[in-house]
Amino acid sequence: MIFGHEAEYLDVLSRPMVLAGVQAKQVQWTNVYQDALGLGLVVTGTMPVFNLTSDGNSKNQLILGVMGVDVALSEIKELTPRYKLGANGYTFAIDPNGYVLLHPNLQPKIISFREPVTLDFLDAELSDSSKEEIRRMMIDGRFGQKKFRSLVKSADERYIDDVMRTYIWTPVEGTNYSLGLVMPTYSENYIKANLSDQILQVQYFESLLPNTFESEGHVFIAPREYCKDLELSGNNTEFLLNFIALMEKVTPDSKQCDNFLLHNLILDTGIIRQLVDKVWKTKDLNTYGFLAVFAATDGGVTRVFPNKAAESWEEDSEPFNASYYRRSLDNKGYIFRAPYRSANDDILNPENDTIGILVSTAVDITIGSRNLKPAVVGVKLDLEAWTDKFKILASNHTDSSRQSTQTCGPTSGCEMDCEANSEDLLCYLLDDGGFLIMSNQKDHWNRIGTFFSEVEPTLFYALYNNSLYKRKQSYDYQSVCDPVPSSNTGAARRGVFVPTIADVLNVAWWTSAAAWSLLQQMLYGFAYHSWFMTDEVDAEGMMDMSKATSCVTVQTQFYFSNISSSYNILQDCDNCSRLIHAKRINNTNLLFVVAERLSCNSCEMEKLSQVETEYKDPNICDTIATARYRRGPKPCFDYNEHENTSDCGRGHSFRPSLFTVLLLQLLLFCVLARPSV
Repeated sequence: MIFGHEAEYLDVLSRPMVLAGVQAKQVQWTNVYQDALGLGLVVTGTMPVFNLTSDGNSKNQLILGVMGVDVALSEIKELTPRYKLGANGYTFAIDPNGYVLLHPNLQPKIISFREPVTLDFLDAELSDSSKEEIRRMMIDGRFGQKKFRSLVKSADERYIDDVMRTYIWTPVEGTNYSLGLVMPTYSENYIKANLSDQILQVQYFESLLPNTFESEGHVFIAPREYCKDLELSGNNTEFLLNFIALMEKVTPDSKQCDNFLLHNLILDTGIIRQLVDKVWKTKDLNTYGFLAVFAATDGGVTRVFPNKAAESWEEDSEPFNASYYRRSLDNKGYIFRAPYRSANDDILNPENDTIGILVSTAVDITIGSRNLKPAVVGVKLDLEAWTDKFKILASNHTDSSRQSTQTCGPTSGCEMDCEANSEDLLCYLLDDGGFLIMSNQKDHWNRIGTFFSEVEPTLFYALYNNSLYKRKQSYDYQSVCDPVPSSNTGAARRGVFVPTIADVLNVAWWTSAAAWSLLQQMLYGFAYHSWFMTDEVDAEGMMDMSKATSCVTVQTQFYFSNISSSYNILQDCDNCSRLIHAKRINNTNLLFVVAERLSCNSCEMEKLSQVETEYKDPNICDTIATARYRRGPKPCFDYNEHENTSDCGRGHSFRPSLFTVLLLQLLLFCVLARPSV
């Protein structure tokens, strides 16, 4: 509140605004900030209240105050059709300064942070020239659409993918915000189930019941608000039981439920059940070296077979939040991922710890001319079993040698044998982020999932130095760090609907050999075409968040450059050299690397790291080469010739105060901020 002379001075400053009338009586929106009452992230819309009553022969020119309303961002997000946009589609909004109001990456980590949350759009995403152009057009209040390739970070921020996206944006009427929509091509259409057959509803629903888990695999359902009375829970087992209990009272067509979400959930449940009966149950997983097989769908169902594999299943029960799910949609072929391990993690004991390598791929179907990816299927490989296969398959055997008992060795003519020559040859499978997937070195098995530079720094540097990997650095302005001790104590319409279960089955969703029967059979010879045949269908280490401070961190990711053939590299070190062979494995995110063991102990190189570190440069603003485009306020109410200045003679009684000085500075800024003509 303002008292005394400050209030009188404010009366004088407000006159031009009051006289401006409708032009000044506009809603002004604040930056995003944390609500003090616990509403989370909010924005506030404010509007001035003027006194326009008559005072004798003239009208008052006074501002009475400001009224406002807080709007929680969570309520705005509920208005966006997230589950119809797919896992990688999203909406966002920015203000005239380029700061985001809505964005999936707007996630400040300090809940009690009292300052406004100012995250620039170009910092919320990996920036490029196309996004800079979109940002400028949105700030200027223009609408548009653009389709282009860009780099995106994975949900777990370990990987970078080069993807195609369509951006559509438009100004929001009555505000100074602009709304944007981002869509991958495969999400421009979606399947809308219409399970009007109640017998089918009951049959499909039964496979969600826990008594089916032992025979058909464990079920996780995405914690979505399927019905208004559904009690949400962070424990997925408890949430599933709550869901089942509610479904025994209401039907999927109930008005209190989201029929779109429920029908798609039940439809996907039924389709996966057929996958279980026709494929999973007929195969001996141990024969193929599988710890588990699984399927996850846009409808929110994840089924893991066998049931015991669910005990070690650590993926998010919401497929749209799971990194493996989103990356599988954005990449062709099979995506391999090992359990992530940092250099500081405890060493695994392969004899006691069963290590699983997750392999996933998207179900890609076409309906007419429209492409959809409604699900992701995959397996979890037993590392020990598959390392033996890897060493055999990675060796340079000829077809004739495979048919006989001959093996490559020191005295034979084979150039490479990752199985027999493990003392001299280092053989690795690395993923597209530079993480170790498999190795012929047994002492490396406990480092599976570790960034490869922590395992073989000289070898990874050679791969990077020869452009097999690229490096991307970005800044995270929403990070938290340990406190430093003080020294003084917009939307595109999506239009394909498949209204009945019969229609879905007719488009061969689950019968397609390229889709649901992906896991039917395993092929040994991935060196020739594909791995899969398609003939048949701790509290001590946690940071104290109450004492954590906001900071800026540098994130580093590595990703494949445009490599498509074999590469031979000669790496020269101080007193020795070695040959390195690298080849991208088709239809996967893997790089096969074979290298001679170094005969010397030193090699000049840069130690590459992916560890997120705090950015401590005091001149952090200098990291941006040019000032980013922003738009100042259009009107500035600093003068009006019709002002009633009859009481200005009292000005001599004013004594300057800090508030007066601040108001003068604000007024000066307002004048200077007006855009030049």
